Parts: sequence; C-alpha cells; structure tokens
Amino acid sequence: MTTISGGINDSTTQIVSQAGEVKVGLLGWKNDCGLYGSTFKAIAITNPTTIVYDRGRGLSTDGACPGPQDYQMDGDTRPQPMDSGVARPRRLRRGELVRGAVQDVHMNFQDIVLPVFVSETASAKPVASMPGISQLPVADAVRMVRSLAGRGLRQFILFGVTPPNKKDAGGSFAASPDAPVNRALSEIRHQGLEVVAFSDLCFCEYTDHGHCGVLIDGDRQWVVDNDATLERMASVAVAQAKAGSDLVAPSGMMDGQVAAIRHALDDAGFHQVGILAYSVKYASNLYGPFREAGEGGMKFGDRSGYQMDFRRRLEWRTELETDIAEGADMVMVKPAISYLDIIHQVRQACSVPLVAFHVSGEFAMLHAAADRGWIELKPAVLEQTYAIKRAGADLVISYFAPQLLDWM
Repeated sequence: MTTISGGINDSTTQIVSQAGEVKVGLLGWKNDCGLYGSTFKAIAITNPTTIVYDRGRGLSTDGACPGPQDYQMDGDTRPQPMDSGVARPRRLRRGELVRGAVQDVHMNFQDIVLPVFVSETASAKPVASMPGISQLPVADAVRMVRSLAGRGLRQFILFGVTPPNKKDAGGSFAASPDAPVNRALSEIRHQGLEVVAFSDLCFCEYTDHGHCGVLIDGDRQWVVDNDATLERMASVAVAQAKAGSDLVAPSGMMDGQVAAIRHALDDAGFHQVGILAYSVKYASNLYGPFREAGEGGMKFGDRSGYQMDFRRRLEWRTELETDIAEGADMVMVKPAISYLDIIHQVRQACSVPLVAFHVSGEFAMLHAAADRGWIELKPAVLEQTYAIKRAGADLVISYFAPQLLDWM
C-alpha cells in the first residue's frame, strides 16, 4: 500500500501502478471527481491502473476520473464525499451470531496440548499453587489421557516428578525405563491410545541441585556444563523414544541440544521421532508453580545463565534459526502472554509448527484473580488463549485444556 499525506506540493504524483490499496489524504478541496474533505480514506484499486494525484483534479486513473470498475470506497462502487456518513463497525458486533460469522481466529481441540505431571506417588497429590492440577501416579495419568482422548483432546506433554532418593548430580534417573514419564509412555502405547505424546526432556526434576544439567565446577555464572549435559540429553531422548514418545521436547536451553538429540535418535534408529525444541525460552518469574508441581526448584542461583534474557529484543532469532538448522521439527515460545510480540515475530520468521506455552504462573494468576472476584475465569482464559493463537501459535500448551474442551 502506498500512502500519500498532507504537504504534497507536486502538481502531479503517480501513486500506484498495480491493483492494491491507496491511502489518500485530501486536504480540503473539491475536484471533478467529487472527492473532497480533510480525512484519510483507503481506496481499493480493483483493476491494475496508474493512479494520479493532481492538485487541480484530485485523484484520477490514467489521467481521467476513475470509474466504478476501477476503485471502491467504503464498500460503495460510486465516488462519494468522504464525510457523507458515519462509519459503523459496530454493525458486525451485533449479537453473537453476527460476531461468530465474522470471527477470523479459530481454535479447536487439535490446537491444545495438556501438560501432565507423572510421579511415583501412590495417589494423586494436588499442587497447592495450581488449582485442579495434581501429580499423578502412572496409572492415573494414563487413565486421564484415555478419558480426555475420548472427549477429543489428543495432545499431551509429560513431565516427570522424581522422589529425592532417586535424584543425583547428573539427573541419571531420567534415562531409566522406570522413570515415571517412560513408564507412562510405555503404557499409553501398550493400551493403543491414539494420542500425540510429547515428552519433556530436561533435568531440573531429576537433579539434586535443581539445575537443568551437569554443574560446572567453580563457575556460578555459567552454572551448567553445556557439552557434558548434551551427552546426557541424548541418552534420555533415546530412552523416551524407546518408551513411545512421538516428539521429545528438550527444554534445557543448552547450545547444540537439538543437533545432539537428532544425531542420537537417528543413530538409534528412531528417525520417525520428532523434536519439539523449546527454542525461545525466557528466564521468567512465571515458572514458580511449575517448580512446585515438578519438584524441580533450584538449591542455589537461577537459570539466567542458560535461559534467555527478556531485556533482549532480537536474541530469539539466533536461537530459532539455530534450532531449525539443527533439525527441530517444531519450535516453542515460553512463556506466552508476556511474549505475544515474540510469538508473532517467530511466526513471521519460520514455517515449522509453532507452539506457545501458557505457563504455570499465568495459569495461577488467572485463578488467583478469579478466586478474589476480580475477573471471571472462563472469559479471561478464552481471551488469553485466543490472544496466543491470534499472535501466531499453531498449538497452545495449556493447563486449562480440560476446561477448554467445554468452553471453546
């Protein structure tokens, strides 16, 4: 679209030479074409033509007054004064049927992924900071997956909860066939459940220090030994693939993690197993409830040495391009609501499926506000979920997934 505004002194100016839209600022004169006023109007050119702006004549096509076949103004094919009526966009908001008819952001069950916390507990253990969310024994987790799949939800991402006596400095239990995530994956496949099973691949729930990999000695700024952690990530990816994961989801933000995992999966013969990369994951304060749910809080420091700094505007591009080049099949932005601008930019920059994680802190804040009567939960959840979708996400990971089955 070409824009021409006030202050044009040239006698004649060519604006556009092809079909498109021209925004014209008329400065208060009248001309042979009947166009006058002092407001901006968008004119949709329907035939390829040369639009000429002339101080004496106003707008014309190829030097003549445009005909109705050449342009449209405000939905009318006839030239008309710009101040002849009041714009009334509210007409398309009159009643839910009309609003639904013109709705252009749509969601369905295939767009939602539910996080599931799988543990070794004998019974469900509610997470205090996340109403309605519990750590589930393997059998209960699989039973819930079966039930929700019957209602139409077919995407789940599994997170493991490890008892303290099975945690160590390297998070080795994550690769065990007996780890809750791997047992749940195996049972989902054994029961033949037709669902997409993502498996989170990180070490914070498995290490005794709570960081996302092997610690490096003597450097509290670098914290995690990047390359030593890659070797362990590769072994866990293979274990999860053996158990039945459709896509492994490395979330540790280690440099080179996608390449290391892709090579390991291919070498083990799991060419069909995909990678959902947590490509754009920020060091956020909104993960607190998740750390309670996964029992993966840090014993010291924070994760700013490997997760991204929210004060940087362009770093996402480096992470995104690197992961895609290394073989990521899908990419993620996390968190979601505080990073809608990033979701939009990532969507514009790549063609692989884009996932956004509506994280635990965002979930908990909505519940807290609703509990106090400050907001109504259902419309607030729908507003935020549609906002994430509108920004460009293909899939939304949401703790509200069971409710969304009823609300959407």
